[in-house]
Amino acid sequence: MEADGGPGDPPAERGSPGLTPEEGARARAEFAALHGPALRASGVPERYWGRLLHKLEHEVFDAGEMFGIMQVEEVEEESEGEAAREVRRKKPNPGSELCYKVIVTSENGLQAANPNSIFLIDHAWTCRVEHARQQLQQVPGLLHRMANLMGVEFHGELPSAEAVDLVLEEMWRFNQTYQLSHGTAEEKVPVWYIMDEFGSRIQHSDTPSFATAPFFYMPQQVAYTLLWPLRDLDTGEEVTRDFAYGEADPLIRRCRLLPWVPADMLDVSSSTPEPPDQHYQAILEENKEKLPLAISPVAYPRDHVFRVYTDVQQVLSHLTHPRFTFTQSEADADILYNFSHFKDYRRLSQERPNVLLNQFPCENLLTVKDCLASIARRAGGPEGPAWLPRTFNLRTELPQFVSYFQQRERRGQDNHWICKPWNLARSLDTHITRSLHSVIRHRESTPKVVSKYIESPVLFLREDVGKVKFDVRYVVLLRSVKPLTLFVYDVFWLRFSNRPFALDDLDDYEKHFTVMNYDPEVVLKQVHYDEFIPEFEKQYPEFPWKSVQGEIFQAFTELFQAACAKPPPLGLCDYASSRAVYAIDLMLKWDDRPDGRRVMQPQILEVNFNPDCERACRYHPTFFNDVFSTLYLDEPSNCHVSRLV
Repeated sequence: MEADGGPGDPPAERGSPGLTPEEGARARAEFAALHGPALRASGVPERYWGRLLHKLEHEVFDAGEMFGIMQVEEVEEESEGEAAREVRRKKPNPGSELCYKVIVTSENGLQAANPNSIFLIDHAWTCRVEHARQQLQQVPGLLHRMANLMGVEFHGELPSAEAVDLVLEEMWRFNQTYQLSHGTAEEKVPVWYIMDEFGSRIQHSDTPSFATAPFFYMPQQVAYTLLWPLRDLDTGEEVTRDFAYGEADPLIRRCRLLPWVPADMLDVSSSTPEPPDQHYQAILEENKEKLPLAISPVAYPRDHVFRVYTDVQQVLSHLTHPRFTFTQSEADADILYNFSHFKDYRRLSQERPNVLLNQFPCENLLTVKDCLASIARRAGGPEGPAWLPRTFNLRTELPQFVSYFQQRERRGQDNHWICKPWNLARSLDTHITRSLHSVIRHRESTPKVVSKYIESPVLFLREDVGKVKFDVRYVVLLRSVKPLTLFVYDVFWLRFSNRPFALDDLDDYEKHFTVMNYDPEVVLKQVHYDEFIPEFEKQYPEFPWKSVQGEIFQAFTELFQAACAKPPPLGLCDYASSRAVYAIDLMLKWDDRPDGRRVMQPQILEVNFNPDCERACRYHPTFFNDVFSTLYLDEPSNCHVSRLV
């Protein structure tokens, strides 16, 4: 923290000279226009905005003139009536051996109505989770500062693996988060930050005296935390904030405060039945999707040439079947093959019922991870089916997850988990952890599910590396919901990790993840399916691929039966003009059946809408001819597809 001036002085001016009243008014108006929405969303009262602008422009850190950090030393009475003495006790703060408090030190106290009663808190460390270990190891002084701030013992000058691990574990008691609203998908991944020593000493209270909020000042491209009072405070009163701000539900509050206030949640049921019908109705409304009217199936002549309107370059480049031609006019099209999600099915069903689509109403039930877990319970009950890792929606099922985690911990069972955003691909913002605190805190960033991490995956021996994780991608073609008509493309695709698998180094991407094709600096190992099958059977002679694939296809069938088992918005909509292509990513894990047999159990990881088919087109030029013939001509017999249902 920096302090400017004396207790009664106005903050010192830095930078540009003073503005005229007109210029000042214009600057405040521009500031309000640019940052007002964010400030309102954070609940920052407008009376503070003018002084906030001044402090931001001139980098005024004047909290040191109003507040002080006090080290708390508890008094403990000695037995046998001896005189009381002060002793320093080990208490979490959070995480440190010493307990600190921030108090008001200004002689006049602090008045909430004073426009100057808003303060900037600097950030000591800002990172994305996947870079945290590397930064602690490489940024000079960072590990030492974080260890001191968190109360982690640190010996020597060089980063030790043990100190790094302790800081990475403790940081979830200190982390705060924000997310940029603009930029690429990578740039929108949540940012985590730790406030400076002043901000990190502010303690929790259920009845806080202050509020805080992250704030990104665009002209400087710098993030701060804003601190402002919720009431008047006298000298000596403590500065506190609510670590579970905005959470009214007592049970959820207990869960969210677990990193600081330990609690036993074993009395909470970990059962997660399928959500009620209203849950799906709310999702439909949130997606602004309008369901179609019922229409009759389209009947085109056998020699009809379909006009295709598409913005998918792979289709434009590789669809060569003579019964399809392209049009640049959406109004003239027989088939709309869109890359982005279609919303207004109602209008289309009224005005152009004969137009065929490449998507189904309510297909987000398959392609969004929290919905996938919900509908899968139709096949496997509250625990979910064997082909889906045990999954909890962190927004709606946090207490159940905490209870389940603590139950497993008590039984000594493996407790590695993977946190995933509901609706991001390419493993973005996806984290593996065995820290309950980490999972709880991740709930504060983007909406996420947490799934049991596969601790015993079936591995593939790479001669150049060793035994690595791999996943398999199948493309499935959904032609109809009623009756359910589902095909699978006969070729599948494989992705491999680049380092031997072990349940350690959980932030080592190339050990734990298989998606390597989006980073040009990372080795991409490619093995084609026809090379993979004999090599797999050589490594696992008791498991012929045909029988393994049979289990995989059975899982796909059960998944789509569950997805189509109820009417929309509880299930996929039976819209006669809809067709769709999905990619299903899965892994295999070792499992033991009740009879003692060891089996390879498919684990569906996700279902992808409009998947990237670049590899499919490159190695199988007829791919989109097969897809379009199966879906739109209803002529699968000469195509590289097999019918599942």
